[in-house]
Amino acid sequence: MKQPNLSPAALRRYLPILDWSRDYSRDTLTSDMVAAVIVTIMLIPQSLAYALLAGLPPEMGLYASILPLVAYAIFGTSRALAVGPVAVVSLMTAAAVGKLAAQGTPEYIAAAITLAFLSGLMLLAMGLFRLGFLANFLSHPVIAGFITASGLLIATSQLKHIFGISAEGHNLVALIGSLLAHLGQTNPYTLVIGLASLGFLFWVRKGLKPRLLALGLKPRLADLLAKAGPVMAVAVSVLLVWTFGLDARGVAIVGDVPMGLPPLTLPAFSADLWGQLFLSALLISIIGFVESVSVAQTLAAKRRQRIAPDQELIGLGASNVAAALSGGYPVTGGFARSVVNFDAGAETPAAGAFTAVGIGLAALLLTPLLFFLPKAVLAATIIVAVLSLVDLSILKKTWAYSRVDFAAVSATILLTLGIGVEVGVSAGVALSILLFLYRTSRPHVAEVGLVPNTQHFRNITRHDVQTDPRVVTIRIDESLYFANAHFLQDLLYDRVTCDEPIEHVVLMCSAVNDIDMSALESLEAINTRLTDMGIKLHLSEVKGPVMDRLKRTHFLTDLSGEVFLSQYDAHATLTARPSPRAVAE
Repeated sequence: MKQPNLSPAALRRYLPILDWSRDYSRDTLTSDMVAAVIVTIMLIPQSLAYALLAGLPPEMGLYASILPLVAYAIFGTSRALAVGPVAVVSLMTAAAVGKLAAQGTPEYIAAAITLAFLSGLMLLAMGLFRLGFLANFLSHPVIAGFITASGLLIATSQLKHIFGISAEGHNLVALIGSLLAHLGQTNPYTLVIGLASLGFLFWVRKGLKPRLLALGLKPRLADLLAKAGPVMAVAVSVLLVWTFGLDARGVAIVGDVPMGLPPLTLPAFSADLWGQLFLSALLISIIGFVESVSVAQTLAAKRRQRIAPDQELIGLGASNVAAALSGGYPVTGGFARSVVNFDAGAETPAAGAFTAVGIGLAALLLTPLLFFLPKAVLAATIIVAVLSLVDLSILKKTWAYSRVDFAAVSATILLTLGIGVEVGVSAGVALSILLFLYRTSRPHVAEVGLVPNTQHFRNITRHDVQTDPRVVTIRIDESLYFANAHFLQDLLYDRVTCDEPIEHVVLMCSAVNDIDMSALESLEAINTRLTDMGIKLHLSEVKGPVMDRLKRTHFLTDLSGEVFLSQYDAHATLTARPSPRAVAE
């Protein structure tokens, strides 16, 4: 029986903490702790707000920001990624769990915990089987469209807390209709708090740091105070509600938040519930991974570091399992908090573990102070955060560059806004795959000729090149597989069915990285058809791995022509040969 590979290199691969901790120094500790303080200040109100968005008790946002951070510090490969609740995943959680139970019920909470556990298992399985490459099939414009639509949907859904009214709906039309129907019930005190919080938080995001720098504060201190803006809004609003008794005047408050560390929880092991949550968990896993790995790669590149996408799956999977076991809900790497973590000087994932300690202390000591926190302030925190995700310029960019991408992005945005987040993300994933299949099913194929006085070959419609009427050279700019095999057949048959004295067809394969079985059968059919027409089929510039596979078949034996090392060799050899027709005459 083969023993598992437990070498130090293998352990470091699955436990990256063993790698970065070897060179951990006092300076690194200082940088990580400073970053942790800044991120903790930012995460406390944000975690509460995102739990509200998910329809969960606010303490679950704190719970989802403690053990998951520790798990990622052990298993993750990014030095700056900060894991926790994020807006889009919180919205998707509410959409998934809301179909199964009413908000606030034990069944709703249990379903959210189970959703995190199921998502964690999926991510772990994908990581262990090295399926991180699957994220490459998701079109970036489509994902950008989905996130933009989700941002608009999230911001609209939080307006009910700004106005202090009731409003329901899983799509933009339903939400706006419900908001308008209840607008007459607006609570003026809530509206003032909500609008003031929005104005303050927008100003803090853009204007506070420059003002502090102008006053002579050091950049690090100015940055810390700017990041503490949401905490200031929380503190001032709590004080106002408590002082003036605004909760008795209809201002909705958070209320009692249990004090203490996260409890030990277990997911529900109901096959029926798992079946109902399966698709939602898969979509959350995919979107969460794509968002997380995009942020991680961007930040790693700035420091000339690398991440391992497959290990990132394991890190995120472990984080979600940790969330499920500690009273949390699905988590992923957040853009805003990760950038803050990076800018604050985080050197290693230990910064995340220190952040977990900070949030744990807050959950243990500070939660009684949140009793009078207005929900309008948390809603304002969400709105300010998610509007930074909205990028409607993606429509203009895709319209100018690719109408196919524009159609896909538009469809994703409209379906997300018009029907709901799950339909929108499902459509986005499906459209990404369909776009890939569509583009590769109709690859760019060019007839090429020799550029005079060179050995280079270029498209005959774009360049002044030399050609021979007896030789047709087709350059294929894509791998050949089942989706485009018949396209190549049809194109070649159309080209050779003419009055020209064609004797040779050369397939220039410099861009062909693979030929699957369906494409091989098409090449065999092309070879037979051309032979019946008195035309020889040749190949040129076939890559080594492709040639190795072709040698394992009868294709090269049955090939009517030859395989040339370079296209120039093919051109020189075939154009120098006398025409069989001329010899016969």
